Amino acid sequence: MSVDLVVKLLRCTTLLALMGGAPSASAADPDVHQLGIKYSPLSQINAGNVAKLERAWEFHTGEVPPKDTQNALIAFEDQPSLIEGNLVICTTSRRVIALDPQTGKQRWVFDPKDPKVGTQKCRGITHWVDDLAADGAHCKSRIFLGTADYRLMSFDARDGKRCEAFGDNGQVQMQASKPQLFPGEVVAGSKPAVVNGVVVVGSAVADNQRVDAPSGRVLAFDARSGKPLWQFDPLPRDPADPAAKTWARGTAEGFGAGNVWANMAVDQALDLVYLPTTSPSGDFFGGDRAGDNRYSSSIVALKGSTGQVAWHFQFVHHNVFDYDTPSEPLLIDWPKPDGTTVPALVQNNKTGLIFAFNRATGEPLIPIRERPVPQQAVAGEHLSPTQPFPEGMPTLAPQSFSPDDAWGFTFIDKWLCSRKVEDLNYGPIFSAPSLKGTVFSPSVGGGPNWGGGAYDPATGIMVVPSNRVPTIVKLIPVADIKIDKAQKIEMGGPMNFAAAGSPFVYQIQPLLSPLGSPCSRPPWAALTAVNLATKKIVWEVPLGSIEKLLPVKPPWDMDLDLGTPGAGGPLVTAGGLVFIGYTLDDSMRAFDLKTGKLLWKTDLPAAGTAVPVTYEAAGTQYVVIAAGGHSMYGSTLGDSVVAYKLRH
Repeated sequence: MSVDLVVKLLRCTTLLALMGGAPSASAADPDVHQLGIKYSPLSQINAGNVAKLERAWEFHTGEVPPKDTQNALIAFEDQPSLIEGNLVICTTSRRVIALDPQTGKQRWVFDPKDPKVGTQKCRGITHWVDDLAADGAHCKSRIFLGTADYRLMSFDARDGKRCEAFGDNGQVQMQASKPQLFPGEVVAGSKPAVVNGVVVVGSAVADNQRVDAPSGRVLAFDARSGKPLWQFDPLPRDPADPAAKTWARGTAEGFGAGNVWANMAVDQALDLVYLPTTSPSGDFFGGDRAGDNRYSSSIVALKGSTGQVAWHFQFVHHNVFDYDTPSEPLLIDWPKPDGTTVPALVQNNKTGLIFAFNRATGEPLIPIRERPVPQQAVAGEHLSPTQPFPEGMPTLAPQSFSPDDAWGFTFIDKWLCSRKVEDLNYGPIFSAPSLKGTVFSPSVGGGPNWGGGAYDPATGIMVVPSNRVPTIVKLIPVADIKIDKAQKIEMGGPMNFAAAGSPFVYQIQPLLSPLGSPCSRPPWAALTAVNLATKKIVWEVPLGSIEKLLPVKPPWDMDLDLGTPGAGGPLVTAGGLVFIGYTLDDSMRAFDLKTGKLLWKTDLPAAGTAVPVTYEAAGTQYVVIAAGGHSMYGSTLGDSVVAYKLRH
């Protein structure tokens, strides 16, 4: 296997689409775009005719990334939305463009004039209808957008013009909790959430820059006026907060992050917004923050009207693994044995574990047990003796790694991998970072990541993509290594992160043999279907082919569907289909929801590291995906939005 292929495959390891014919849900129904289930009731395209799909149109945003992206993370990860008869897309520079959904022709553009900081991506926008405004009034139907320079924008969904009465001429300039080290240390990257007239904004706080990082607080504003209403910090600063006692210092002062970089979900009837929170700073050493460190690495349900905590659950205690809560939770009706249902929240995590709760009360719907986990750690660390595990639910990624798990294309690289692992710390999940290096399986990037899962309410099947290549995490005393700040991330090799205030530099790299091939058994990415009622895996298939990534075709016969680590999420439809891009082979696929059989595959102009959507326009169903790739994955890059419909 060539080094070029390895880089393409493994760079990534170191690191809602219900679209019906109506532009928005009725007032009597929950806003399906905020349920996170990525399901569509459309069935014109189905398992019987999906092979007849053909390209309907292709739109170019004009934002093709430069060839040299070394100092920037550029990813076209948008999930388009059908709003007011327009297909609305959000580009890597956060320009919002309205297209004709039948032809892909541009209708209008909203340009927030966002600066080009290190991270250039947009994971969607949010639509809201003001039921108090007169019919036809400007900004009765409006869009909310977060920006890289930490603004919240509001503009009309019909014409793309600013809502002048919102904040200062259509925008609110939010403030980080402390001066930023560089532009873009705190950004509003994922889509805001709106719960009963309150718009809630999360943030991405740059990882591993400093232990005393900016707060990952969530901010809430009046959706009509932009007036600040409340804020919530996932790291408790008030000693009276019940979570403060889970910090040895009595508060979280001196630490930051814990932020909400994934999309939130909303239950309007319960007036609850659900926050998937991340790890506190620094990511891989927590010697000065002994304790569980709640509300980080959790799901936190807040009252939309007040910001008060309704309930919460922590998935990773004292997180020194970078196991964030990375994806939007799924809000579903959980089937009970007696045939009734419970309003539920299902959360996938980087760990590959599946949790489910009564979303009104936080009561677990799957038994959760605290189990002992490895306690080998560097001096000064204070690991949690146990971690929570759901019982009876299958896992979505391998939960350990040892020399016996080593794999290779030949007996030579398998033997070399086994020897390499023997020289490292290894074991079950939650084996901590170490001075000689620890194998993380799942890796720091998962397992499942930000694309999360999709859920079919008719069959009770949840479909989730996951990455499967382990990483090595090593702690290097700061006195033992010199870091060039401008070149500290070298693609294809170890990635060194010098977090100011930490006694260690964090080094992360994929687990590869000396010959350059992965040490883990394929598939290196998989798509898994789980029946949540029976708690069984229905099917699992490799996700992605390495054929296009090889410099030459192997001279021997071999299955090249080995999976390619990637990014994005699936779409499930009532036509019995699962659509997904995700892979690095520049393809989009449709699988049979019930069997996992590949029914359709098409070439994309660039990697589809995004979430596909579907909608109906003038009686025709379309499937659309943003195909622009992801610079950190070494994928093909571009600027396309591609639509498909049935061939007549």
